[in-house]
Amino acid sequence: MSSNSPREIVEQLDRTIVGQVDAKRALAVALRERERRKLLPEEMRREIGSKNILLIGPTGVGKTELARRLARMVDAPFLKTEATKFTEVGYVGRDAESIIRDLADASVSMVHREQLSTVREEAEERATERILNYLIGEGTDESEERSATAQRAYMKRRRRTMARQLADEELEERLIEIEIEGEEVYGSVLEFASGIGADDIHEQFQEFMNNVNLSRKRSRRLPIREARRVLIEQEANKLVDFDEVIDTALRRVEESGVVFIDEIDKLVSRGNDFGPDVSGEGVQRDLLPLVEGAAVATRYGMINTDHILFIAAGAFNRSRPADLIPEIQGRFPIRVEVRDLNERDFVAILTEPDNALTQQYRALLATEGVTVEFTEDGIRTMAHFASTLNGRTENLGARRLHGVMEKVMEDISYRAEDLNGQTIIIDEAYVRSRMADVPMTDDASKYIL
Repeated sequence: MSSNSPREIVEQLDRTIVGQVDAKRALAVALRERERRKLLPEEMRREIGSKNILLIGPTGVGKTELARRLARMVDAPFLKTEATKFTEVGYVGRDAESIIRDLADASVSMVHREQLSTVREEAEERATERILNYLIGEGTDESEERSATAQRAYMKRRRRTMARQLADEELEERLIEIEIEGEEVYGSVLEFASGIGADDIHEQFQEFMNNVNLSRKRSRRLPIREARRVLIEQEANKLVDFDEVIDTALRRVEESGVVFIDEIDKLVSRGNDFGPDVSGEGVQRDLLPLVEGAAVATRYGMINTDHILFIAAGAFNRSRPADLIPEIQGRFPIRVEVRDLNERDFVAILTEPDNALTQQYRALLATEGVTVEFTEDGIRTMAHFASTLNGRTENLGARRLHGVMEKVMEDISYRAEDLNGQTIIIDEAYVRSRMADVPMTDDASKYIL
């Protein structure tokens, strides 16, 4: 079982996300229960599905980030999408099953990157050998015919010299002509054209790879610095077993995939009297088989959705969760209300997380030799402005802080080159001076912050 208990998961989430204790606990328990299910006998395991979660609350309070961080903690395939992107099957637009196809793509990309990292060292060695061959003319039929003892000794000495120069990066700008073996193919292999039937996915995928590998070969003249990058990528992809990548990726989707569906409240029917509600109730009914458990055909093979964790979210300002169709309500048994953020939360967001905005600005401006220090009263004043703007205008949650911070730091960022070596204090007086021209009424501020 995973070493992370629900309490430990919440503690890790606390490092990057302020507040929302109830949501963190619900997500942590859902994650842990999936690990528990894996330890059960097969007969019982089949009967236990994911406990999908409905997060109810305003925008900008951390719903998406909670789900994303949770998936990242356990290396789970993650997909975030908006419910409003989809239309009912049979109408123009994206169908609900494309969620699973996109999740499969994300999982294959994740596993592919992991596999590339494991073979990188060997790929670098192979790339170096290829560069040496290009440099001294070895590896061709003509050079292989040179069998005289003296010639072989000379070539060995030359190869050792070239290898040393490569290791010391003395030849980085030297141009060599290399053969590009499907340079664009390997970068886009996971973007294989969709629309293939489930019966011939594997054969067409292999045919696609063979054809593009043959058709994309060409020569390019590059500096060794750039050629090394291209050749390492090529060699790494040769070392990766794509069948294993796909098998692993599909297994991860089925066992640990996480789907975050935002704006699900927008699917509540508005009583449309002018035709079918193809983007509302129809989409809910199309989502139902996915969250209940269904087999979905993807370009890589069939995926069973029984144990994928679905997290839906919505503000529900103009509707209620009870307005969703009953079947969908039943498939999201855990409901958590995420609360709005207040001024005290904004102070915490600016100071407590590992990735706090104040830390980000300090680091960014330090690259240009500018030292930025935020005082307590300066931070409280920025939090106050963000909270006030949310109260008087559209409530953007924590996103409002980004606008306030950008306004406060705008002049310093613009003049950073001139401020090299200086220390800038961001205190209450400075914040108020920078925010003095920001309108605090709804009509005027719709164009600012």
